[in-house]
Formats: sequence, structure tokens, C-alpha cells
Amino acid sequence: MFDTILIANRGEIACRVIETARRLGVRTVAVFSDADRGAKHVALADRAVHIGGPAPADSYLRAERIVAAALETGAQAIHPGYGFLSENPDFVEAVEAAGLTFIGPSADAIRAMGLKDAAKKLMEKAGVPVVPGYHGDNLSPDHLSGAADAIGYPVLIKAVAGGGGKGMRRVERPADFAAALESACSEARTAFGNDAVLIEKWIEKPRHIEVQVFGDGTRAVHLYERDCSLQRRHQKVIEEAPAPGMTEEMRAAMGQAAVRAAETIGYSGAGTVEFIVDGSDGLSPEGFWFMEMNTRLQVEHPVTEAITGVDLVEWQLRVASGEGLPCQQDELSINGHSFEARLYAEDVPKGFLPATGRLRHLAFPAGARADSGVRTGDDISPHYDPMIAKIITHGTTRAGALRRLSSALEHCEVAGCVTNLAFLGALATHEGFARGEVDTGLIDRDIDALVVAPAPGPRDIALAALAAEGLLDGTGFVDGFSMWAPLTRTVQLRHGDTDIAVRLTTLGPDAYDLVVEGQTVQARRDAGRWQLDGQSAPRVVLTGDLVTVFAQYGLAFRIIDPLARDGLGAGDADLIEAPMPGLVKALDARPGQAVTKGDRLAVLEAMKMEHSLLAPRDGVVAEVLAEAGAQVEAGAALIRLEDEEETGEG
Repeated sequence: MFDTILIANRGEIACRVIETARRLGVRTVAVFSDADRGAKHVALADRAVHIGGPAPADSYLRAERIVAAALETGAQAIHPGYGFLSENPDFVEAVEAAGLTFIGPSADAIRAMGLKDAAKKLMEKAGVPVVPGYHGDNLSPDHLSGAADAIGYPVLIKAVAGGGGKGMRRVERPADFAAALESACSEARTAFGNDAVLIEKWIEKPRHIEVQVFGDGTRAVHLYERDCSLQRRHQKVIEEAPAPGMTEEMRAAMGQAAVRAAETIGYSGAGTVEFIVDGSDGLSPEGFWFMEMNTRLQVEHPVTEAITGVDLVEWQLRVASGEGLPCQQDELSINGHSFEARLYAEDVPKGFLPATGRLRHLAFPAGARADSGVRTGDDISPHYDPMIAKIITHGTTRAGALRRLSSALEHCEVAGCVTNLAFLGALATHEGFARGEVDTGLIDRDIDALVVAPAPGPRDIALAALAAEGLLDGTGFVDGFSMWAPLTRTVQLRHGDTDIAVRLTTLGPDAYDLVVEGQTVQARRDAGRWQLDGQSAPRVVLTGDLVTVFAQYGLAFRIIDPLARDGLGAGDADLIEAPMPGLVKALDARPGQAVTKGDRLAVLEAMKMEHSLLAPRDGVVAEVLAEAGAQVEAGAALIRLEDEEETGEG
């Protein structure tokens, strides 16, 4: 076993690797960017080395600096985590050229699976079923359009490099093919530096089921399947293991195909073979096809660990250090069911817009595994993926594990950033999902019901007002009665874009009446616990001017200083502003141009994704206030429309 390893990554995966290494007595070295100086993974590691600026290209993608850091600190091996350089064969070769061990597959294995078109050809030769499609070398638009006609619509255009839904477009009819191809190639070129694509037949009711494999370079085993069908825009949201509705016959067929894929390329370490499955009429051994292989540990690996009892990171370290496979196939078995939900800082009602901000409070419930790379007080940076945590539950049955997930999500406490907690909670209680009726289109079909923003009730608002006045712990503005009458004052709060006035009357240090939108809420403290209209009050935290009531997955209220209200405007409705820090990738608007509501005016690249900024109304562009290629802060004015009165509208 190694004495010291360097982890060429950040966030929750770096923390996850450190946890196992520490248990095995292996010292760890973290690397960090300017943005991560105070990060959790830096604090947990035995040593930490600064490697550059906050942008990944200036730090976590600097292979030469990472290798140098390993040599400087005496590490014998490098664990790549996932993302960044984890599937870069040139990095593997640089690590090995320096006399270090790469904890993962060989450069040749990564290259074999690195391009989807070449991988499909290789798998087809190995006898692994592949989706009907075109993955040839002629990438002219006319040829690809003809290939799509031959395959039959609908088809899927997919970038041959990378993943995460980037460079991927579904096309329903021939007339839409050219525009979709241009868009997919452009996005792939930006994301991966490679605009090559392949064409596949679109499966009408697809399920995404993947098989965890582990090899020693010669032999491989599988650790059963995970269902990752609950997706939005090709991004996984909730994963589970094993797959609902899986039969033993199909499990054996998929497992054998995955092992064959791994052994064909001499795979070493943890990897995932992803299959697209036809879920239109149950699961059948003839109804699955190879999509791609991820030559690294996956974000969703904890659900496999939960049902098998295996620590996959420990297996990685042992095999990379020269040990054989820790288990044979007949020694592995499935125990119960597990779910993982990805908790993100994102504004769901605003189109799942990634969010930034400081985590003023962060706490996870007992009874669930929470893999996180952030703590209370940490910032969600615009430079990296906005994941806060992965919430993992396990139960003897699928229903039991799902109930535990639902409960765990209800009891997660996050303050300071908007999150997708309510969205995850809605999914965990979705009737169809509970029955196991899952496919990749479920979220899109029910999106309107799943993204309803929680609305605070009178009791939630009353509790926020008490907290704002410091009355929950008895340190507020009053303590008892006035001589002739109860003391009354108005508390001003803001929830979202709505201002709320609460009239608060003091009846004693443990008794208050609060009038919210004409309804009186009675707040009373008994034996140290607050009750609202006789019901136990939820937890609440006050951090600066922010009150967060932990009901409905977290309700945030800003405290309004009444003396500052005149300075609070509603903003300029004619301005199109950057919703987050990012790079102005494209500007489609020109001064004097007439635009229609919904027209794309600009593209902002932030948090590894492109975000289209649309015209909020019909009008005329008055000014373009930014340049393509500029880095802008959140709230920066990009485009101004002419005043409606100027254009004669109204």
C-alpha cells in the first residue's frame, strides 16, 4: 500500500478519497486554487499545495504543476477523482513518466473509450450490443443528415467527446436537423475542443442503467447496476441501486456485457459501463445497448457501496498498489436498496440557474450519508460545479430507502444560497417514481408540478418575524408589558420579490400575537419550545439580515430596515443583466434591432454551462453594454432596451 497519495481534485470527491485514505493509514496531499485556499478538502488533507488561479485552466487542469506537487511532497501515487484530468490519457502518461502511479486505468484504456464513436465500434466487435446509429468519419452536414434519414427520426446528435449532456440535441424531423447540428457542434467545440458528433436512434421511452465494473488490468467483475434515469437535460438528479424492475436474466446479461467491455480494453480500477435501455414494455435482455464507458469513479458510486458493502476507493488504492481483485464475482451480492440525490445551489423556478453565495448555515440529518465538500461559511464559487452535497440513504427495500431519502431531504438545513431541495423533495414523493415507473423523460413530463416554488404560510412568516426581532431566545427589543397596554410594532420582511409587513404584539416574554395578512398567529413558548397556534415551530436560524425557516425545505426572508426602504427600487425592467458571474460568450443583439419576447440576446458561460439571456418583452435594443469575450460579475448590465414610451408601445 502507498504511504502518501496526492488527490488531483477538489470538493466532495477529494474529501471522499481523504476519508478512505485516512482509514487505511495513507497520508494525503491536497491541491488547491486561489478560490479554494480555505476549502474543506484543504483542511482535511495532511498537506496542501497551491497550484494556481481560480479558473480550472489555471489550476486543476495544470497537469505539470500537479505532478510537480506530488514529487515535491513525496507522494507515490495520484488519485484523479472525477472531472478535470481524470479521463485525460496524456495526464496518465505524465504521471507515469515522473515515476508515479496513476490510481486508475491505463492511458490506452482511456483512449479506447474516450471517443464515443470509436468506443462503439470497439464494443460492437467485442459482441457488446450498441444503439443503431452512425459513428463514421464523414462529418459533413449533408452526409450526417442522410445518415439521420436512414436511421429514422427522431434521432440524437451527440458529441463524440465529453459528456454531461453538452453537445447533445434531440431532433424530431429533418427540417430541424441542420440547426440542431450546428448548435451541437458549437457547444461541443467550446466544452471539449472537439466538434465531432455521432448520430443515434432516439429510444422513445429510454432508461439509463449503468453497470459498475472493477478490473485489475486482466480480469474484471461487476458490482451490479445503478439506475440513473431520473435526469434533467441529460444531467443526473437522483440515482438508485439496484434498478427497479430488473430481472435476474437481464442483470446477468448486462453484467456480462459490462465485464466483456472492461476486459476487452484491459481495464484497471473502477469504471462504469453505461447502457440505454428500452423501458416501454418492461426490461428485457434484448432491450439494452452500450452508450459509453466512464473510465473513472462516478459521482453516484455511493449507492453501489451501500448495496454491496464495498469501499470502491479502497479497492482503487489496493489494485493500484499492486494487489489483485479484492473479490471474485461469486463473492459479491446485493443487500437492500439505495438512493442518492444531488443537492445543488441553483434557482429552480428560474430555470435551474446555477447560484453562487455564502453558505451561512449548513447541516445534514442523522441517518443519511452526506458527501460534501463545503461547510458553513464556505462560498459557492462561480468557477466550479455548484454541488453542495450528495444525500445517500439505504434501506432493506426500495420503498424504505425512498422514505428515508424523502425524510433526509426534509431535514437538510441550508441557508445563504437558493437550492434545489424542494425540487428533490417533490421527486422523492412523486407517485410514479415511487412505483418505479421511471424513465429519462419523467422530469420533463411533470416539470410544472415539480418546480412549484414553496410559498410561506402565516406561521412561517410569523416565526421569521420573531427571529428577526431576536425574540426566540429572549434577547429582543422588549421584555414584558408596558404599564398600560401591550407593546406593538411592525416588522418588515421580504420573501423573494414580495414585501411582507407583520404586526407584532408583546403579551409577555413567552407570548406574542402576530398579524400576518389579516390572520393572527399566536406564538407561545412552553418548556423552552415555541409553538405557533399550538403546533411545534420548525427550526430557524438568523444570520445577519437573513432569516431561514426550515420548513418546506427552507424559506428565506430578508429583514428590511424601514429607514432604508426608499432606496430599494424594483430595478430597471429594460436592462438585461448577468444573473451570475461569467464569460459573455456571444452577443446576438445590436443597437436599433427590433426584438420579440423570448429572442436570444446574449449567451453567458458560467459554471461549465451556457445560459441564454432572452428578451423580456417585445422592443428595440437601445444599447449593448458589454463585449463578447468579457468576464462580467453578477448584476452587470449587458443590454438595454428602449423605454416602451420611447418606442410608442404601451
